[in-house]
Amino acid sequence: MRISKLFIDRQVADHPVTRSIQARLAVPSESVQNARQVHEAIASTPDPVRSGKEILYLTRNQGAFFKPCPGTRHYTCCDYKILHIGTFCYMDCSYCILQTYFRPPILEYFVNQEEMMAELDAVLAQKKGRRIGTGEFTDSLIWTLWTDVAKLLIERFATQDHAVLELKTKTTAIEQLQHLNHNRKTIAAWSLNTPHIIRTEERGTAGLSARLKAAATCEKWGYPLAFHFDPLIIYHDSEQDYTQVIENLFAQVSADNIVWISLGTLRFAPSVKTVIQKRFPDSKIIYAEFIKGSDGKMRYFKPLRINLYRNIIACIRDHAPNVVVYLCMEDNEVWQKTLGFKPDDVGGLPQMLDMCAAKLCDLNLDTVQ
Repeated sequence: MRISKLFIDRQVADHPVTRSIQARLAVPSESVQNARQVHEAIASTPDPVRSGKEILYLTRNQGAFFKPCPGTRHYTCCDYKILHIGTFCYMDCSYCILQTYFRPPILEYFVNQEEMMAELDAVLAQKKGRRIGTGEFTDSLIWTLWTDVAKLLIERFATQDHAVLELKTKTTAIEQLQHLNHNRKTIAAWSLNTPHIIRTEERGTAGLSARLKAAATCEKWGYPLAFHFDPLIIYHDSEQDYTQVIENLFAQVSADNIVWISLGTLRFAPSVKTVIQKRFPDSKIIYAEFIKGSDGKMRYFKPLRINLYRNIIACIRDHAPNVVVYLCMEDNEVWQKTLGFKPDDVGGLPQMLDMCAAKLCDLNLDTVQ
């Protein structure tokens, strides 16, 4: 999808970042008093979710830029910190929770980057944050098309040695990452899935081969890598397809340069099912053996999840026995039956991932408070 219109909060109309984005996009723009006017314009369309992907609202973040990962106490969370640069995404994945997380969902960018950087400086000065990401409420790299935010963040993280930035994407928008002095403090990360799922459920995203080629290019530029198989989706021949994805992955990049690989099966709030049925009527992913989990989200029955994880982990181990693999939002039983240990056995998942980052991103954990 392409941005067809800009909505600009009057408070930031003269901000340099606003002017820069206007020049880069060169689409019609409208000044608004507040977000309500944008919400009303989107909500009145036949498909508010799609409409929210075709406009860009420039405004000022009124709250904190740093937020905790929105995990739940019922399952193990990686406990990384979110740097909230913007919301939503112009790609259109059927299973995306953001379709109902924001009401209505709007592609929104916070132009007050100077305040974001000041908050980042304060966090880094405390030497408490170790793993920070921008890809929870949006795709990390879509913003490189219109802003310099990735460059700003990469260059700032390069100046310290106790925290890493993870940029997670389904795109190939890596041009801004070239020729930067990243000092291996930025992890270039991709969400991966099978060609079947990318074709049927991830509209507007880069294909698998394109994602892997972009990852290989970033590796040549010296960036450490990470990969996220989330959501894993069960369908006929899915295990064979995921095996092929893993083989293609390790044919393109070096296992020794992968900081971590995460696995998570499809899970969704009941409200998302209704959106999928309406917006993706041909999708079959919601018609499987699901049960409501402790967090209220629909999940595959536990034996199905365990079997899928075991097979994928075995395939990864065949190619890369030393790469760290972890599960996203699973309980101790699933960890034990698939990876052979519980997070608490190794000091907790956050510590496990901190040590991975320290090893491959040259962190000095002795400086962390």
